[in-house]
Amino acid sequence: MKFGKTNREVEVNIPTKAALFRTIQDRLKQRSGFALATLNLDHLTKLPTDNAFLAAYRAHDLVVADGRPVIWLSQLAGQPVELMPGSDMIVPLCAICAEENRPIALIGSSDAALNGAAKALKARVPGLEVAYIHAPPYGFDPQGAQADDILHDLATSGSALCFIALGAPKQEIFAAHGRKFAPNVGFASIGAGLDFLSGHQVRAPKIMRILALEWLWRAAQSPRRMMPRYAKCFAILPGLALRAIRQR
Repeated sequence: MKFGKTNREVEVNIPTKAALFRTIQDRLKQRSGFALATLNLDHLTKLPTDNAFLAAYRAHDLVVADGRPVIWLSQLAGQPVELMPGSDMIVPLCAICAEENRPIALIGSSDAALNGAAKALKARVPGLEVAYIHAPPYGFDPQGAQADDILHDLATSGSALCFIALGAPKQEIFAAHGRKFAPNVGFASIGAGLDFLSGHQVRAPKIMRILALEWLWRAAQSPRRMMPRYAKCFAILPGLALRAIRQR
């Protein structure tokens, strides 16, 4: 299903978890790289005005739905897709890497968070190898010379799958850049997922996630940063709903 304004749409092309896991396992077996994006409502507020973000999204091989509003819109359009938050995909994807004996890499956040996440993942996924960890400095340019150096090190580390925790749109732009400079590596943009694993951020309780109230939890944790973001998200919902009805 396609989401967004005309001429600036992006498509969720992997509708189910089963399809995602099968596709990524096949890519790992073939030693073929990819870029995975998790589309949410915040991304849909940025895509109409951010050309670099839109180009990066369109360079991704795999796009899944992250966020209840995206799921509701797909249902409204009669093209339902499964909910696949990036944070929930980390452990299952690591399990596939361990099964295929392929190492992973972690990029983003902070050294403490990445090392904590690596420790947590190795405890939860027996046999998992973390081959590369890097926390870029503040102001990091995802398409600059420093990004090229990181991608060179990543490509030579033996990592098959790289989790990127830089936030949107930086992580998606870096992943698209990585498809050119490290074509045999898979990139998965997962936002705060590594911070959750390491305990550097606290995710909403499961009951709030089930009730589609994770946004409220995040707003309460960081109101200055999150409330303007969610206001923009709510503002675009009527237009997106109308487009979904037309797609139906």
